[in-house]
Amino acid sequence: MTDTSPPPPSTPGNLDYRVAHLADHLASGELGELGVRLELRGDVVLLTGTVPSTQCRDDILRMAREELAGHPVHSDLLIAGTSSPDHGEDLT
Repeated sequence: MTDTSPPPPSTPGNLDYRVAHLADHLASGELGELGVRLELRGDVVLLTGTVPSTQCRDDILRMAREELAGHPVHSDLLIAGTSSPDHGEDLT
């Protein structure tokens, strides 16, 4: 009989799968974040990109830490500036 159980969490192929699953979840979920990129650097996952709010960033980080439990997650996510300009643009 062949063992068909998934590989243990520390297996690199399994981490690749988990990262791809998280990327799909981010793109198709309620956040719809297509601007967030996930990169594997050894066993560390790096999230980069720009998100619209701190709440969105926090939600993405929470999902990443849940999905990738047992692996370090680093974030270089930037918050888009959504405040009104404090002065007019000089076009001269």
